[in-house]
Amino acid sequence: GGRRPGYGTVSDTPSVGHRPTPQDLAVARVLLEPWRLLTSPVFQGDEHVPTDRPFLLVGNHTLMGVLDVPLMVLGLHERRGVVVRALGDHLHFQVPLWRDLLMRFGTVDGTRETCEALMRAGESILVFPGGGREVFKHKGERYHLIWKNRTGFAAMAITHGYPIVPFAAVGAEECYDILVDSDELRGSAIGPVLEWLSPRPDEIPPVVAGIGPLPRPQRFYFRFGKPIETRRWEGRAHSQDACLELRAEVARAIERGIAALRRTRRDDPFATLGARIVGGLTGRGGTARGVTRGAPRAKKASAVAKKPARKKAPARRGGPA
Repeated sequence: GGRRPGYGTVSDTPSVGHRPTPQDLAVARVLLEPWRLLTSPVFQGDEHVPTDRPFLLVGNHTLMGVLDVPLMVLGLHERRGVVVRALGDHLHFQVPLWRDLLMRFGTVDGTRETCEALMRAGESILVFPGGGREVFKHKGERYHLIWKNRTGFAAMAITHGYPIVPFAAVGAEECYDILVDSDELRGSAIGPVLEWLSPRPDEIPPVVAGIGPLPRPQRFYFRFGKPIETRRWEGRAHSQDACLELRAEVARAIERGIAALRRTRRDDPFATLGARIVGGLTGRGGTARGVTRGAPRAKKASAVAKKPARKKAPARRGGPA
């Protein structure tokens, strides 16, 4: 019981980690600004992202995983005034310094218990059902959803009555070319050693190249779909059929978003860094008409997002998933 925690106060509860402070977000903005200028992100449909209630943000994980997500999360805060907490892979939290950086900006270890605690606290949450396998793609898997049999996110959303906002991300998959993928590495002379060293043999990072070891500054595109309400499956969180049905609806929405963004990029005269530089020099700008759509940025007066009030609704429908 008691009042909902305000901005930053949830950090006192270990199970939900540290909620980014205004200072944290200001630091993130400074750190990301050079990369944002190089990639010039495009946001579409961000008016669909709720500002009056918490939600589960579910999307496709792009190659290598970390190139576009920070800009998407920060862009949502700037445009919609929402703070989204990311569920990170367990392996991130075994790497010193990197783990500390992720935690400072609100990422938490992606366990079911942590997700449950975040939902009870009324936090908005970002999850990638594809996890590490979708990050470390094989050749020929560009923009594929690789979710295996995972339905946990659907069960949690049904249990807590969370709407799911499907989103698509395009651009980061082209920052690198895959030279040697996991299957090829495992089949090579060093394959047995890699499998012995790797905690998950099917998630061995591929050998990639961009501009040498650096990523190409591709333009990033993000598209947010209309929230998928989970009330239709109320009380059925333990039903595999219900979870698979919800999962399939979310996956279809994401795949439609990916296809739409790839068309947008095809028609974008400023898709390349060179075109954006020339456009800036000639006064044409770096945004094509009709390419960037969505709600205007949140007013500066509300630079710090307040957590939306959580309705008293059935917070534990069906019990934990």
